[in-house]
Amino acid sequence: MDEGLQDDGPRCPRCNDTGWVIEGDEAFRCDCYESLRQDILLAQANIPERYSHCSLLGFEVGNNTSLLRARDIAMDLVKAYPARRDGLLFMGGCGVGKTHLAVGIIKDIISKSVPCLFVDFRSLLDEIKETYSDPKGGLSESDILQPVLETEVVVLDDLGAEHVSEWVRDRLGFIINYRYNNKKMMIITTNYLDARDKKGGLTRTVQTLEDRIGIRLRSRLYEMCDLVEIKADDYRLKIASPHARKKRKRPPKNAAEK
Repeated sequence: MDEGLQDDGPRCPRCNDTGWVIEGDEAFRCDCYESLRQDILLAQANIPERYSHCSLLGFEVGNNTSLLRARDIAMDLVKAYPARRDGLLFMGGCGVGKTHLAVGIIKDIISKSVPCLFVDFRSLLDEIKETYSDPKGGLSESDILQPVLETEVVVLDDLGAEHVSEWVRDRLGFIINYRYNNKKMMIITTNYLDARDKKGGLTRTVQTLEDRIGIRLRSRLYEMCDLVEIKADDYRLKIASPHARKKRKRPPKNAAEK
């Protein structure tokens, strides 16, 4: 065998990474089983590479009380799961940390050996549309939707971003209603807010989440998810500033900084 392709061998010599230990006529779970299972679940969760580093403990709040509150709510949900079954709806502008928090939640729930799935709503719709243009490609719409419907905890990211149409609302309604009826948790992020009066800072000239997904689905989400509105500056703009770029590229002064 080519030396570069050689296997390093099992991580657990006790069970050869099978998760089972055989002693005589008995078989029992190896001590490494939960760790192996969590690694598999994490790989299957479809978390985008850009967010693979995200965690609740690593979520920066600074002196922003809105960010602190959002992180505390996320941590409380993880602590209470699975006794708690209602999810969270993170609302806020671009770059305030909604997706970071959502990924942090499912990573911590996966540490409890619970299957979770990250779903970008626009990408999901694109995958469904591809089954129409290539019906012989092997996957059907049902195949695409099954993990979104059945996985214990699902993140639905960027809700409302897709162009609104009856077709989009039908698919979204099917997902939300199925998970509602089967008491499966959803963590949702959206850039669209709910309507407020003028004193609240949002007028009806701005599209709301209800405008994007319809009154029925917004009403259903009130039952399924606690609302967490985040008010903060766009983190991406902050790190993209010339000062931030210069600071990130600054070479270390000595070996201790490396």
